[in-house]
Amino acid sequence: MVGQQPIIAFLYDFDKTLCTTDMQDYAFIPSLGMTPADFWAVANGFGRRHRMDGVLAYMYTMLREAERKNLPFTREDLVEKGRGIELFPGVEGWFQRINAFGETQGVRVEHYVISSGLREIIEGSSISAAFQEIYASEFYYDEAGRPVWPKLAVNFTAKTQFVYRINKGVLDVSDDKTLNDSMPDDSKRVPFPNMIYMGDGLSDVPCMKMMRAYGGQAIAVYQDSNRSGVEDLLAKGRVDFIFPADYREGTGLDLTVKNIIRKMAITDRLWEENAHQLRNLGEDVLPNQVGLF
Repeated sequence: MVGQQPIIAFLYDFDKTLCTTDMQDYAFIPSLGMTPADFWAVANGFGRRHRMDGVLAYMYTMLREAERKNLPFTREDLVEKGRGIELFPGVEGWFQRINAFGETQGVRVEHYVISSGLREIIEGSSISAAFQEIYASEFYYDEAGRPVWPKLAVNFTAKTQFVYRINKGVLDVSDDKTLNDSMPDDSKRVPFPNMIYMGDGLSDVPCMKMMRAYGGQAIAVYQDSNRSGVEDLLAKGRVDFIFPADYREGTGLDLTVKNIIRKMAITDRLWEENAHQLRNLGEDVLPNQVGLF
């Protein structure tokens, strides 16, 4: 936005991007007496049989299996189960370090989650306070604290709406009117070229495609189990960079992200200078940031 400190937004998938596996696998599924393979087979099979959205299918399966085994299922219980999430190396110190680096470049860095996992479990993780907003699937709970309906279901293609929300600064998921209002590019809170999306696989492709189409950056991280799939994303031009899921200082991921921040900060400064010169000439139309370079 013109005249304000530039904002660079990091948009993260969560499962297998920041943590090592599906978030339900750490504590929730073992509490059912099931293995992750068994649970996901049941959930995915249920979804296929009923031609049901996969996210709604797994949310229903969580409710049904907990009820069958007479286990507590409250918001507080799910948040508590998030305490057991195992993060990739360096993740816990990543946000503060990247924020501090952004400050040295004259930009403000913000972090967002866009996940098909559960908000409740993410909130229990040790990094939940690092995020400006967490967009993830969530239950609605009644007065007694029982889940009675899906409050939000974030499937793979639905993730893209949250990119637009961050772009415009319309973070309230109930506010569709403002989200759909026309808005000049130079008034959008976080321009697309100031966004970095980080994911781990095919479920992130819609958001990654947006980044590459609108001037942002797409990064895929991998561990041994999904390396070949991530390499395929790079070969097919669906991501800009791929790295092992190691967020520690000095890694390839860390160094490249800092270079991207440098580039974005310089681009913002040059755009501001160009806009300043045009204003001095009395021009009414400011340049389009995406097309400046």
